Amino acid sequence: MLRVVQSAAGYLYIGPKIAVIIVKIFAPIKLLSLSIFCLILPLFSFAAPEFSSGEYAAGNVKSITFGKEGWKLAYPYLQQVSGDELTLSFDIIDGEGGTLWYGITHCDRDWYRSDLFTSDYLEGYEENQVTDFHPSFNTKTNYTHYNLSLPNNDIRFLISGNYVITVWEAGDPEKAILIRRFFVSEGSSSAAVNFRRPMKPGATDTHQQPEIIVSTGNLRVTDPYRQVTLTVMQNGRADRTRSGLTPDFVANGRLEFNALSDKTLMPGGNEFRYFDIKTIRQTRQNVRALDYVNGFYNAFLLPTDDREFKPYFFNEDFNGKYVVAIEESNEPDREADYIWVWFTLPAYNEIRDGRVYVAGDFSGWQYTHDNLMEWNAAKGCYEASLFLKQGWYNYEYVVVPSGGGAPEGFPFEGSHWETENDYLILTYFRDPAERYDRLTGITLANTRNQAMGNRQ
Repeated sequence: MLRVVQSAAGYLYIGPKIAVIIVKIFAPIKLLSLSIFCLILPLFSFAAPEFSSGEYAAGNVKSITFGKEGWKLAYPYLQQVSGDELTLSFDIIDGEGGTLWYGITHCDRDWYRSDLFTSDYLEGYEENQVTDFHPSFNTKTNYTHYNLSLPNNDIRFLISGNYVITVWEAGDPEKAILIRRFFVSEGSSSAAVNFRRPMKPGATDTHQQPEIIVSTGNLRVTDPYRQVTLTVMQNGRADRTRSGLTPDFVANGRLEFNALSDKTLMPGGNEFRYFDIKTIRQTRQNVRALDYVNGFYNAFLLPTDDREFKPYFFNEDFNGKYVVAIEESNEPDREADYIWVWFTLPAYNEIRDGRVYVAGDFSGWQYTHDNLMEWNAAKGCYEASLFLKQGWYNYEYVVVPSGGGAPEGFPFEGSHWETENDYLILTYFRDPAERYDRLTGITLANTRNQAMGNRQ
């Protein structure tokens, strides 16, 4: 929808560019012209892109990774003046290959498009080409692999905040094939994080609770309860996020978000399940059998059990992420093949009030038909088959309630306060003189290695 705000000049500002142009034309005519403008506005039926509903990938877009260059398990954020780069990689299955296009959008802290010109937040062109792509080599499944680095010679970020990249095929800018979120930080504030076992009844054994102290540095904060908010993300998951958090205590440039308010309370979950399909020559961890049928490789995973009532057991994992890899080659981006991976989850009964999904970073933590499990009454289990690129994968089983509500792993995975998890702490600041939410700091903390807490 079109969003109307008060500009610094005292005139109305409308998000889409064409509407902004009209405002500039009619601004000197003041009230009469504004009335006329309000009558004309419905003629322009297109709306500014809104990204609050989450990320997206077309069905033939696979193996999406987005993070810092040189760090395979990184989260998609960078510091504005650090010189770091983000790399977006993905495959298009059975595509002919060719140049794609992309655009960058600045958003507010709630992922609605900012009321800014493109030139306010980007140096460079509004739309650019993805020119780094290569066809697969010596694979049964044909695909084209794409890479894009940000920032690059075509664009540079001028301000901090939430950003969205949208990718589309040439000649079809209205039909996105890929939408991904990322963050650009100023590094002007910092956060210290300490994890405590929750004291809330019913959550002591199952949840985690970070206590956070934000140092505002040189920020001119006059109203911290309105100007400063936090977003807390567990393992980079949109479905494990607490946003719009305000401080519980303020003193001497320190904003405290303490454990007494329960606002940062989060299910601990469990260590992720995993499997290894780096080779198709022999079975690896948690793979029961391999075969080749009708032109496709198939990997059948060992049936996994219900962990809801089992005690906590630590194992090393990637916190839901995956790594594309192949034992037979040093170029997995082009030479790793795609495999139908078959999942089996034994269950006593079918869940009547929700749907069961195989979830992980490989699906962008989205819950769609592609990773939905089907109930097999004859075998007493849930089953699913996913088309995945060779590599090493983390995953879990998640139930999405039929009536809405947050996806949960409790019915099959259990939840423990001891579970090792990453937490991203994002600090937003809104200056009354500016028209956007600044992202002043990003802190990565880990429940077992809290020394990570100052990484920006």
